[in-house]
Order: sequence, then structure tokens, then C-alpha cells
Amino acid sequence: MSVLVVGISHRSAPVSLLEKVTAGVGDTGGVLQQLRTTGPVGEAVVLGTCNRVEVYAETEGFHAGVDAVSDLLSRLSGVALEDLSKHLYVHWEGQAVLHLFTVAAGLDSMVVGESQILGQLRRAYATASDGKSAGRVLHELFQQALRVGKRAHSETGIDEAGQSLVSVGLEHATQAVGPLEGREVLVVGAGSMSSLAAATVRRGGAARIVIANRTADNARRLADAVDGVGVGLDAVEDAIASADVVVSSTGATGVVLGADLVERAVKAREGRPIAFLDLALPRDIDPSVRDLDGVTLVDLATLQEVLERTETGADVEAARGIVHAEVAAFLAEQVASRVAPTVVALRSRANEVVAAELSRLAGRVQLDDEERAEVEQAVRRVVDKLLHTPTVRVKELTDAPEGLSYADALRELFGLDRTAPAAVALPPLEVEGSDG
Repeated sequence: MSVLVVGISHRSAPVSLLEKVTAGVGDTGGVLQQLRTTGPVGEAVVLGTCNRVEVYAETEGFHAGVDAVSDLLSRLSGVALEDLSKHLYVHWEGQAVLHLFTVAAGLDSMVVGESQILGQLRRAYATASDGKSAGRVLHELFQQALRVGKRAHSETGIDEAGQSLVSVGLEHATQAVGPLEGREVLVVGAGSMSSLAAATVRRGGAARIVIANRTADNARRLADAVDGVGVGLDAVEDAIASADVVVSSTGATGVVLGADLVERAVKAREGRPIAFLDLALPRDIDPSVRDLDGVTLVDLATLQEVLERTETGADVEAARGIVHAEVAAFLAEQVASRVAPTVVALRSRANEVVAAELSRLAGRVQLDDEERAEVEQAVRRVVDKLLHTPTVRVKELTDAPEGLSYADALRELFGLDRTAPAAVALPPLEVEGSDG
């Protein structure tokens, strides 16, 4: 298994650069098609979230794979490769597995322990599977990553180690306007993050919730779920003028709430403070609105500074322990699965040789049944003793770096068929449920 990860996230790059890459990648299905036409990349999955873009690839070689993925991200984002490369991180083979399992457990999220990443991972793999850009290698890897993420959340209290990004953002935003209870909240967008925001402010006791979306019907559907009011984006200026808190998270590639629009709405408020929470990447709200009187803007860059100061506790360490144990088990299983065919082929070759020699002997020497059985037993006993040491040794070395090279040597020395035994069929894709 030669798995490569090339990525950029809130940990490695400023939000301004991260948004360019996110906007450039856009529809991950298109990116997958481009990767499939790239020579060194055999399989690929693209994970895009509000704070990361990562390409997981099965590739022929490390350097060729890094160059291919980096060049593509540079072209899509319009960022010069020399500037982009400074902020890209790269993981290979075992480290790639460790990184993905860490991401799945919520340990690499902006808010440690958030579980939405599991749903995002599942959708990323489903997209790659539908586009036939994910095969056996990434199938096994992502299926196990989903299981590791579920285990980390079910066996530890990591969910309580950090609140959702929405909750942390709202907590920070309401410091400027006071508690949500009795307030009016405007949510711009009707996707999963906006739905989470709407549900959160409803639980927080908001007196009125307005959902604004480009498609008014979608806004009304979400509004009905939270006893709110749905409107189109043409009504967003008036909605801002009456709201105390505005949460925006759309999938737009450009600014949705421009500085002029917000300034007009703020003037109509006659000095009442208002807080904006921008959870979109690329950002929805013009960052210059934070200079307006009475306006507080909390965006992903602000949240990054706050969340990086969050202390980790025993539950986080327990989740990390699970991740490391699962990585070790997964890698050992992968190596064992590659060595096992050598053992099977070696035994198969020995049986073929024994059968051929016994057949030749039967044609040259007259033996009764008892004598023939005794000769066959003796020959097989000798063969078993000769094969015992290499068979045991190759199994012992499955978790050592030299394990595969030892198996390769056995194949070469005994002229074994590299394709034996036949490959098994892929298990079905795990698609049940969604966490975000």
C-alpha cells in the first residue's frame, strides 16, 4: 500500500490562502477526474471541509505523487506553486494512515472532538466511489478510518472535550450582544452547517429565527424545522437590520454579505450592537465590516486563535491511544495480507512437486497400498520440515520492515506466482448515517 496525503488546513495556512484553495477545488468530483488522468495517481479521494482540503492518493511513487497533486492544487487555486508549497503538508504510507485516523477521530479539527468530520469523510469517499476514483486500497483505508472515528467517540468522552464549531463561534459572538435567549438570529444558508446553527440557536432560547437562502423554498424548509421564518436573499438586508446575531455558512465562492449591504443595514439599527459569525470557507462576509461601529465579526481566523488555546484532557489522550493502536493493527494487517499469498503459493508449489514425484515413482516401482502410503507420508514429512522455517519466519516478519523483502525473496527463489491466490471482491461501501 503506497498511500499519499497532500493537504492544507487551518493549522498550516492562513485563512485567506485556505479559501483560495477551497474555492479552486470547488466540486471535488471534477478534481477526482483530473487526478485520474494524472500518471502516478491510481486512486484518489478529496476531502474538503470548512477548514481543510486534503487529497488522499494511491500512487506509484512518493515524489511523482506529491508533484502531481501539488501542481493540480496550484493550478486550481491560482496560487503559485512556490507559495502554495510552503503551506502544504505531506504524509506517506504509515504516516498517511495515522493522519487520516487522527482526522476521523476529531483530533485534528479546529474544535477537538467535533464529530461532523465523520459525515464529511463518508461523503468524500462516497463521491470518489461513485466516480470510480477509489479502489481497493482507499476503500479499506477509509472504511477503517470511519470505524476508528466511531470508536474514538463511543469509547471516550472526546465529544465533551470540545464543542461544535458553531457553539464555540456563537459563544464568542454573543460576548458582544449578550445571551441568545430572547434575541433574534439570522442564519444565512440552508446547508448542514446552517442547519446545525439554526438548531443550536433554537436550543439557546432565541426568540425569533430567520433563515435566508438563495433558494427561498430551502430556506422555508429549514425554517419550518426550527419554528422560524424563511426568506430569499433579496430580503437579507432588512433581516440584518432587525437581527442581533447573524450566522452565515453558504457554499458560495464569493462574498455573500458585502460591506455596502451590511453598512446600510447597520445604519438602520440606530446604534444597536450586532454580531456576525462567518463559518464559511471561502468567507461569506466582507471582513471589512468589522470596522463598522457596533459590529463584531467572528470568522474562522478568529476561532482558530481561540480554539488553539483549548486545553486537551484525559479523553483526548484516550482517543489518541485508540488511534495509535488502530494504526498499528491496520498496518500489520496490510503487511500480513501481502505476505500471506507467498506462504500459500509456497505450500501449493511444494504439493505440486510432491504429487509429481509420487506419480513418477508409481510408474517405475511396484508398491502395494501400505507401502505407497508410507512413502508418501515420508516425502510429505520431509517437505513439511523443509518448509517449516521459511513459513514461520515470513509470518514472524510481517510486522517488521524486512517482512515484505523476505517474502519477495521467497517468491524469487522458488519461482512463485505473484498473483496467487486470486484477489477477493471488495466489501460493500459503508454509507449508513451521517454525522454532519
